[in-house]
Amino acid sequence: MLRCGITGSSGNLGKTFLKVNKKFYYIKFKGNISNKKQVYRWIKKNKFDILIHFAALVPTFKVNSNYKKAFNTNVNGTKYLVDAIIKYKKNTSWIFFSSTSHIYSFQKKKIKETFKPNPVSKYGKTKLAAENYFKKKLKKANIDFCVGRIFSIFDNKGEGFFTPGLIKKFKGNEKNLVLENLNHYRDFLSTEQISKIIFFLWKKKYVGTVNIGSGEKTNLKSVAKIFANKSNKKISFKYNEPTFHLADISRLKKLGYRQGKLNFRRFFK
Repeated sequence: MLRCGITGSSGNLGKTFLKVNKKFYYIKFKGNISNKKQVYRWIKKNKFDILIHFAALVPTFKVNSNYKKAFNTNVNGTKYLVDAIIKYKKNTSWIFFSSTSHIYSFQKKKIKETFKPNPVSKYGKTKLAAENYFKKKLKKANIDFCVGRIFSIFDNKGEGFFTPGLIKKFKGNEKNLVLENLNHYRDFLSTEQISKIIFFLWKKKYVGTVNIGSGEKTNLKSVAKIFANKSNKKISFKYNEPTFHLADISRLKKLGYRQGKLNFRRFFK
């Protein structure tokens, strides 16, 4: 059984990845990714066939409120991981880094991997800095890597994410809801779909950068309407200027990946 090192295994995506992909023997990093000694110790004492790097500070409000912590986690944590792999000459055949669509600006046309990065958030800035270091160092060390730029995750849990925030409103006592700032278009996948894509990329031994998305646009208002129907509540919307953040997944499709539609209804319980 292949030995897979994984950071961020306790996060939403990490937990799903462990559950969905059972063909690996997992070696979990359980320390603080921004602690250099802990990262170096973990890399030094373990042997990995592949490595999946999920660990990050993600919710934008947390990044905005403590940018120093976000930078240490997202950027320095990635640097420590890469530097330790190179220093201890680990014979790791493939390393995956979970980047984000936040490195791209909002635009109506679908976003290709070749588009010039222009981060829309401080979170995006940290991930772009980490991504650049990750690619530069591993390429120089002749280690195969994959950077997956993940678009919107529908079933993220916890404060600061779209779905749990919306569900919380619908589970309140108000019968008539007025919703704001939902006239936006996003590209959604579930953590299960993303986990399967990453596994697919490993099987293909894909090296380089790839968008991880559905290639389909979803208006946030349409999701709210689904939840309204399930909760028997009336809703109205305050107008806002729409934004678009949609993936061009031609590169993923050329590799042969095909996926089903995301069923939004099953996430409202």
